Amino acid sequence: MSADNAIVLALCVPLATAAGIQVAGRISDNLREAVTLVGAVTLAWVVWGMLPALFAGERPAVMLGELLPGVALAFEVEPLGMLFAALASGLWIINSVYSIGYMRANQERKQTRFYTCFALALAATMGIAFSGNLITLFLCYEILTLSTYPLVSHKGDEHTVRSARVYLGILLCTSIGLFLPAIIWTYHVAGTGDFTLGGILEGHIDGADIGLLLALFVFGVGKAAVMPVHRWLPSAMVAPTPVSALLHAVAVVKAGVFSIAKIIVYVFGVDFLFAAPSANWLVFIAAFTILAASLVALRQQNIKRLLAYSTVAQLSYVVMAAAVLKPLAEIGAAIHMVAHAFGKITLFFAAGAIYTAAKKTEIHQLRGIGKRMPWTMAAFTIGALSMIGVPPTAGFVSKWYILAGAFQADNLVAIFTIIASTVLNAMYFLPIIFMAWFAKEPSGSKDHGEAPLLVVLALCLTATLTLGFFFFNGPVIELEAQLFQGATQ
Repeated sequence: MSADNAIVLALCVPLATAAGIQVAGRISDNLREAVTLVGAVTLAWVVWGMLPALFAGERPAVMLGELLPGVALAFEVEPLGMLFAALASGLWIINSVYSIGYMRANQERKQTRFYTCFALALAATMGIAFSGNLITLFLCYEILTLSTYPLVSHKGDEHTVRSARVYLGILLCTSIGLFLPAIIWTYHVAGTGDFTLGGILEGHIDGADIGLLLALFVFGVGKAAVMPVHRWLPSAMVAPTPVSALLHAVAVVKAGVFSIAKIIVYVFGVDFLFAAPSANWLVFIAAFTILAASLVALRQQNIKRLLAYSTVAQLSYVVMAAAVLKPLAEIGAAIHMVAHAFGKITLFFAAGAIYTAAKKTEIHQLRGIGKRMPWTMAAFTIGALSMIGVPPTAGFVSKWYILAGAFQADNLVAIFTIIASTVLNAMYFLPIIFMAWFAKEPSGSKDHGEAPLLVVLALCLTATLTLGFFFFNGPVIELEAQLFQGATQ
C-alpha cells in the first residue's frame, strides 16, 4: 500500500469504525467493543506503516478536491504530523481497553454513542495531523470540537450540560472569532495557506502585524489552553475519565499545541519569527500560563481538577518551547507532546481507577490508598514524577531539550519558568504520593481492592510507556530533527 493511499485510509478507518459501532451496538455490547478495538488497531497499523517513508525523507501527500478556487482539501505527512498521528492512534488502543473496563464497571449509559463519538474524534485528529494547509486544519479542528461535545456532556445532568456548553462555547468562539480571521489574513497576504518548511509569510508581513497575526493564531487555537482562553478545560472535567484522557492525552489539547507548533514552523518560519521583535510576547504569556496554572493547581482538592490545571501548565511548556524559536527547543516541544501524553493519560487512568474501585474523588481521601491499590498508585506515582521531570521518566527527556533550547537562545524567562514550575509541580504532586503510600488510612474506610482488570492493565501499560520513553526516544528525536539540519549537534 502506497503512503498516499495510507493517508486516505487513516482518515476512513475511524469513520468506518464509527459506523460499525453504531450497527454492532444494536446487536451486542461485546461486538460493539470488538469493533472499537479492531478499528483502533487497524488505524495504528495504517499510521505506523507510514513511518519508514518518513524516515526515508519522503513527504506523502493527497488532495481530495478544491473547496474554493485555489483552496484545496489537502493532506500531507510530515514529521510533526506523523508524531501526533502515531501518538493518538497508538493511545486509542489503550484508551479503548480502559474504556471497556471503566464504562462497564460504572454502568455508564449511552455507551454506543460514547464509542461512536470517540471514533469520530480520532478521524478528526487524523485530519488535523495530516492537514496540508490552514483551511484543512481549521475544518478538522472544528469537527474535533463538535464530535467531542457529546462526550463531555455524556452524563446528561444539568451541571454537566452547562459545563459542556462552556467547553463548546469557548472553543467555537475562539476558532471562529480569531483562528479563522488569522487564516483569511494569511491567505490574503501570502496568497497561500499551504504548510511549507521555512514558512510562507516572509516578505509579505512585517512590524507589529507579525505579533498581531501570531496572537490571532495562538488565542484562536483555544485547545492549546493558553490563558485566558483556558477555562473550557477545567469545565470539561465533568466528562467520564476515558473522555478526560481523550481531552488531555490522546487528541484535543494535543491538537491545540500541535497546531501552534505547526503554524510557527510551517506558516511563520522559525528564523523569520525569531527576527521579529513583535513576536517576543509569546514566551512571556506561555511562562505566565505555566506558573499561574501551577499555582492554581496547588489549591485544588479535587483530583481531576488538579490534573486539569496541571494540563493547562504542561501545554504551555510546548507553546513556550515553540516560542523559544531554537532547534533544540522545537524538538523539545514535539517530545513534550509525547511525554505529557504518556504521563497525563496514566494520571487520569489512575484517577478513574480510584473512582471506580473506591468512589473517591478528593485528594484528602487518598490517605493510605496505596496499600489497597498498589498497581494503580504505582502508576500514578510514575505519571506524577514524569510531570515533575524526574528521571527515568519521559518528562525528564522533554524538559531537558526545552531547557537546552532555552540556553541555546539565552532565554532567561524560559529557563526561570522551567525551574520554578518544576518546583511547583513537585509541591502539588509529592504530597499526594506521600499521603497515598505512607499516611495511615482513616478508620472506617470502605473495603476495596483494585479496579477491574482492563482498567489496571491499561494504566500499567501507559506507566510502562512513560518509563520506556526515557530509554527509547531516539526515533522521535531523529524524526523531528529532520525539520532542523544539525539540530541535535
